[in-house]
Amino acid sequence: MAEKALIVTADDFGAAPEVNEAVMRAHQDGILTCASLMVAAPGAADAVRRAKACPSLGVGLHLVLVEGKPVLPPQQIPNLVGPDGNFRTDMVRASFGMFFRSKVRRQLAAEIDAQFAAFASTGLALDHVNAHKHFHLHPTIGRLLVKIGKCYGLRGVRVPIEPLDIIRRIEPGTNGGGMERFVGGRLKDRLWVSRIWSPDQVFGLAWSGAMTTKRVAALLANLPEGTSEIYLHPALSAYPGSAPGYRYSEELAALLAPEVIALAGHLRRGRFSDFIAP
Repeated sequence: MAEKALIVTADDFGAAPEVNEAVMRAHQDGILTCASLMVAAPGAADAVRRAKACPSLGVGLHLVLVEGKPVLPPQQIPNLVGPDGNFRTDMVRASFGMFFRSKVRRQLAAEIDAQFAAFASTGLALDHVNAHKHFHLHPTIGRLLVKIGKCYGLRGVRVPIEPLDIIRRIEPGTNGGGMERFVGGRLKDRLWVSRIWSPDQVFGLAWSGAMTTKRVAALLANLPEGTSEIYLHPALSAYPGSAPGYRYSEELAALLAPEVIALAGHLRRGRFSDFIAP
């Protein structure tokens, strides 16, 4: 029988002190193994300081290209940002520009490179890469992520393909994820050709922002064979810029719950780097 292995990741590391403290608690006292860093976010410096004091935490890059602050000055990437200097929030319109306009692709490549460089400048080992709102599923972003990331030692990427049958086994009638499965398959192929590793399956899409103790425990009890990644958004509380309706403190509680810790104790847990062949 194949082994069941588990990666547990917190996204938005660096967004705020409320997130950073929750990440450290969930790693030191719970089942969290990884965190994905937003290099231009307000709490990024604090997150890096905390991560350096805790080398067992696998830290990756949470590439932000929508609804956030860029690394480059806005005047260098005018087609990616709005009047306030932050990334645009209209993902559909932004996606068309990235796909069809060469000058937008050049700006996109420059910003992606700048975020990889900012991560490298922290001195932290690059454990993995994913993107805010899973924007790396966009074919242009996915291609640039692989091309640029390889220059910075990229070896592991999240591909958000969630097995709907398992979600429905836990909560019948749950729908969604069709588009992610379609474009995610293409990203998987690109990563395979480039010899970049990704987990076999990912959980966190259907219940994003609502990964309660009950749901996380049920996922662990129904985990399929192979390597699974479960991602959450733990925080002590809501914070400036946080997503309305997200149950941040409940997600932190899930990572610390005794029943969740007991279930995870039967699995091989680790960082991306622990599952990638040398």
